[in-house]
This record gives sequence, structure tokens and C-alpha cells, in this order.
Amino acid sequence: MADSLPRHDSKPSITDEQLLDRYRAGDGAAFDALVRRYQHELFHFLIRFTGSRAAADDVFQEAFLQVHLSADTFDIDRRFKPWLFTIASNKARDYLRRQARRPTTTLSAPVGNSGSVASGGGDEPSFLDFMQADLPMPDQALEQSELTARVRQSIDAMPDHLRQILLLSYFEKFSYQEIAEVLGVPLGTVKSRLHAAVANFAERWKLANPSPENS
Repeated sequence: MADSLPRHDSKPSITDEQLLDRYRAGDGAAFDALVRRYQHELFHFLIRFTGSRAAADDVFQEAFLQVHLSADTFDIDRRFKPWLFTIASNKARDYLRRQARRPTTTLSAPVGNSGSVASGGGDEPSFLDFMQADLPMPDQALEQSELTARVRQSIDAMPDHLRQILLLSYFEKFSYQEIAEVLGVPLGTVKSRLHAAVANFAERWKLANPSPENS
């Protein structure tokens, strides 16, 4: 299982791209190091995307199998992480289509605003900004709370492409450029899609949780 592997790569100074290049040269340990580096970050992203640890484990393994099969085609001058998340996202979507069901997103991390799309120069919206102003910030301490369950339900109901961009930006802290690489879309599309995702969440939240004065 993906999260049963050792936590840390023994040589963190080596870049992902260098590890993949070593693997292509026949160093099997380099591939194991790549798996270890992403076992938590990618695995937890896949849990949120698919809504299931079992599904995330399957997709994680499928993603790294594809990395193995496609290693020789990777342009070593590119960054490995967006390529990996592109593969994993595609595998997750394929899995969900095969299962013919909607995923349940786990709100297992607080919404951040540092070094992410949310920061975007200081004026990019957070989807929580569109909720009632007196709501507390959901975080892991509220994982099982009624509030978090309602937030999760609103996210679950979003279209896949909008839910995905929220996960990549607010949970995975991807930059605009990284999201553009993962989704294969221009930067302008990333920005407009993120705004659409925020608005979509806000509308679903308001419909499901009307304020007392409007109820």
C-alpha cells in the first residue's frame, strides 16, 4: 500500500528529474526514491479526489506504473511533479468513470493562502470568503464536525473539473503555472476556471445553507 512505504528519500538533495534520469539509466533504487518522495502528498491528493483510500492506493500504483512505462519519453528539462500529477489525475478520472459514481472529497486540510493560487498577488478569492462571515475556519480538528460535512457535501456536488482545480490550488498549493501544466490549459483558463469553481462552490453553499434572515 502506498502509505506503508518509508517516509523519506535518503538523498533529498537530488532532484526528481535527476532521480528519473538515473532510473532510465538502470538505477532501480532511484525509482523507489521517487515513490517515497510522493507517497504522502500524491496519495492524500488522490484520497481527496476519489474519496476512498482503497481507490487512492490503486490509482497511486497505476500512476507510478505509468511513470515506469513512460519514463523514456519524459523530457528531462521539464519538471517531474506536474507530469506525475497529470498522470495521477487522469488515472483518477478514469477510475471514477469506471466506478460510475461521484467521489466524496475529504476536507482533511485547512484552506491555505501562502505560496498557492489563493495568494495570487493578494487579491485572489478563497472559496471560504463566499461563505457566511461568522463561520469558523474548517481544519483537521473539525474533520468530523457538522460544518465540515456540509462543506464537503458542497464540494462533492461540484463538477469534476471545478472540484479538481480547488483541490490542486487550495489543498495541494499548486501555483498557476503548475496547475496549467497538470490540466494542460493556458494560464488564463486556470484563472477563469478557479473563479468559476469558487463561484460554483459559493452558490451551492448558499443554496444548502441559507442564512437565517433569508430562510
